[in-house]
Amino acid sequence: MKTKLPLVELKNLTKNYDKKIALKNVNLKLENQKIYGLLGKNGSGKTTLIKLINDLLTPSEGEVLIKGKKPGIESKKIVSYLPERTYLDKSLTVKTAIKEFADFYPDFSFKKAKKLLTQLELDENQKILKMSKGMQEKLQLLLVMSRRAELYILDEPFSGVDPATRDDILDLILENFEENSSLVISTHLISDVERILDEVIFIKNGEIVEFSNAEKLREKENASIDEIFRRRFKNAK
Repeated sequence: MKTKLPLVELKNLTKNYDKKIALKNVNLKLENQKIYGLLGKNGSGKTTLIKLINDLLTPSEGEVLIKGKKPGIESKKIVSYLPERTYLDKSLTVKTAIKEFADFYPDFSFKKAKKLLTQLELDENQKILKMSKGMQEKLQLLLVMSRRAELYILDEPFSGVDPATRDDILDLILENFEENSSLVISTHLISDVERILDEVIFIKNGEIVEFSNAEKLREKENASIDEIFRRRFKNAK
């Protein structure tokens, strides 16, 4: 019987920037139909790990495998990635940005995009240049979530969103990611996301220090994921 490959597998993954170690000997497997929280303080290695999965950085040691293959053109068909910073061409209108994204990704759904336009209260005729930072981030989220991907990776999706809107955005993400897909949310705003997490990954100084089922960890520690994280990372550098 053929063994099913993990959606993502990291093997002894290390990334150095000159003399600084950003990631150290990371081993991790991500499966289908799971919601993962990649949780750590700013500078802990979350974004470096995500960029390695998305083929935006090259490992110093070890390897990244997406369904058994190294990241590249094929993996970009599998992974829909929301970066921490906005990368959109600000001279475009919302409508043109959607069309360009659809031209680039065959799995893009105009039906989903139209629904998200309404949910996010975006004007398709508005120029990105005229939009606030928060509205630009909503547009970027629309583009990412309109794909029918196998893995969605969202790096700090709430950075430009006010606290009152975070729950709405989270519900929208849940409603729009594909049923058989997986979702990785990288954030330090743990209390905002922990209600939806199946698995939690704590990362500290470039190392995975906890990888557990969220519910089992809560039961074991008799505390919320946010409380557990605060205890573990108190005074951490």
